[in-house]
Amino acid sequence: MSEPQYKRVLLKLSGEALAGEASRGLDFDVIGSVCDVIKKCVACGVQIGIVVGGGNFWRGVKDGGGKMERTRADHMGMLATTINALALQDALEQRGVDVRVQTAIEMNKIAEPYIRSRATRHLEKGRVVIFGCGTGCPYFSTDTAAVLRAAEIEAAIILLAKNIDGVYSADPHIDPSAVKYDAITYDEVLAKHLAVMDLTATSLAMENDIPVVVFALADPQNIVRAVMGEAVGTVVTK
Repeated sequence: MSEPQYKRVLLKLSGEALAGEASRGLDFDVIGSVCDVIKKCVACGVQIGIVVGGGNFWRGVKDGGGKMERTRADHMGMLATTINALALQDALEQRGVDVRVQTAIEMNKIAEPYIRSRATRHLEKGRVVIFGCGTGCPYFSTDTAAVLRAAEIEAAIILLAKNIDGVYSADPHIDPSAVKYDAITYDEVLAKHLAVMDLTATSLAMENDIPVVVFALADPQNIVRAVMGEAVGTVVTK
């Protein structure tokens, strides 16, 4: 492989993507293919931090359906992200990749507590660091956690792996005339209310001038392409 364009990246994986076509639970074939690509990136010297969602098990307030107190529902979502983080850790370790899981809520029997300096040191040693429990606070999405961790570890770019291949002018599943953007600014995303990330995450990325590449995880090789600087999905910049 050629030299990667980005030395340190933050990869955001949605929980739904890890579930594959079943949309719930874990699809180990999907997880395995993603981990194969992560291993390839690490072998090229790329430092990778990962924030994983938990929507394949529980989507916080959305699954609470107004029948649960919001904070408790969000805490359940944080636990769901930890399940996914441990699954990713196991799959990566089976492939010989050195991994650490850090959680924003202390779970010292199964993971390290999130400490920025320790996470950075792991990355410098070539270890993949998986961040669980989102930000550790209710009312914040894992998209916001991804941007926050990217800023903290000084990642050069955020790789936003989703179930759609980029940013569109409208939902392409509903509007067949929706247009895909190759590149777009954060100001345009906010002005047009485009569903890239939630507003908090988008504003935080814009304020910290962190570019985001949005692409489909259906082809995990898109991760490698994005790391190498190839045109893939949609690039969102300041």
